[in-house]
Amino acid sequence: MSIQRKLIRSILLLFTVLITFLQAASVSAAPADPVILLEVTGVINTFTVRYLDRGLQNAEDIGAQLVVIQIDTPGGLDTSMREIIQMLLSANVPVAVYVSPDGARAASAGMFILFAADIAAMAPATNVGAAHPVALGEQPSEVVQTKLAEDTAALVRSIAEKRGRNTQWAELAVKESLAVTATEALDLDVIDLIAVDLDDLLQQISSGKLLQVEIDPEITPLIRDEMNLVERFFHVITEPNIAYLFLTLGAILLYAEFADPGLSAAGVGAGLVFILAFLGLGSLPINWAAVGLIALAFVIFLVGLLTDTEPIVTILGLVPFVLGSSLLFTPFRITSPAAPDLRVNPWVIAVMALVIVAFSFLVLRAILKAFRTPPRSGPQRLIGLNAEALTDLKPTGQVRVETENWSAISVQGEIPAHSKVIITGVKGVRLEVSPVEKAREQSKKKK
Repeated sequence: MSIQRKLIRSILLLFTVLITFLQAASVSAAPADPVILLEVTGVINTFTVRYLDRGLQNAEDIGAQLVVIQIDTPGGLDTSMREIIQMLLSANVPVAVYVSPDGARAASAGMFILFAADIAAMAPATNVGAAHPVALGEQPSEVVQTKLAEDTAALVRSIAEKRGRNTQWAELAVKESLAVTATEALDLDVIDLIAVDLDDLLQQISSGKLLQVEIDPEITPLIRDEMNLVERFFHVITEPNIAYLFLTLGAILLYAEFADPGLSAAGVGAGLVFILAFLGLGSLPINWAAVGLIALAFVIFLVGLLTDTEPIVTILGLVPFVLGSSLLFTPFRITSPAAPDLRVNPWVIAVMALVIVAFSFLVLRAILKAFRTPPRSGPQRLIGLNAEALTDLKPTGQVRVETENWSAISVQGEIPAHSKVIITGVKGVRLEVSPVEKAREQSKKKK
């Protein structure tokens, strides 16, 4: 009996050990909570806000343990920056902002976003700082400058203080437009770590020194949450060079519409392109005086086209066009430190200037010439063409024009059959013709 009890106990013990082992194996095999990757490049605008808001909400819904926002930005709109800061500070999921890849930057608004993250990280060959644009026009009063600087400095100090970062440097970055490399930022306690790549970033975070998260790079799923088609489209048209191309293309199409009035494809196309252009420009720091210079240039181009003074006037019109294009994103008044320092690529300006000159001289000149030439129909279309006399013209007879036979009357005396004649006019249903040689002689005498 005792032997049976010992056997039963041994079996139960073995069974318990087996169940415990299976449970442990199932736990270790269970997938860990994912890490969500969001990518932000270019100017920070309302579409960036929409994308990040959706990404953070999705991360919360699926129970992600970390959101990584990889950024490379020159800055953006102050209102959009503040919305993103509020999202990061109130997010229910830990957020790491990572300035990457090598050569990327977190300037102006990007610096504020980096400060607002739970973890601020940078790749080795990157930089961070406030690239404060310099106004070209009359400087605002000292009071206005002071208020703007103090308001923005107070914001960045509060963010840095909440995240335990260097508040003194953060304030100087705003007031004195300081910028530092990744190594300098780490030494100044501006960021938390430097990571060579995304795997290195997750490996350092998984140590648990910065966040209480359990990340095992081998089993933790990394989900890349990209912009959808609508967000991507609107983000693309807010790229400065793309927005500029839409603006100039719309002006060229409008130019063509004025050259040949009437609601045509050029007019409809100009309206659609202008809508895209102003959608993009609305999310950028625009110098509207520069837009006025570009508009003035096209008025000058149109005047030259309609008054037959095109060569000289077109060259003169290029001056306000190039000047306006160069200053399109350069403010005449001081702007927020969140605003990016943007320029239209000089090569893009040069190419568009050449396109306008070629379009004006080659295409619009031909359109305008055809528009000014009165249309011909019936026998009138034959005036100026050569023909062959099929019969003697005494003074009437038959002539062949191309593949058609016509009744004709000579206006230069009798013309023998098979002679070459030129059609000089139309009288009733007959063509008026002259011998080719006499027509040439009269032409030389007139000259």
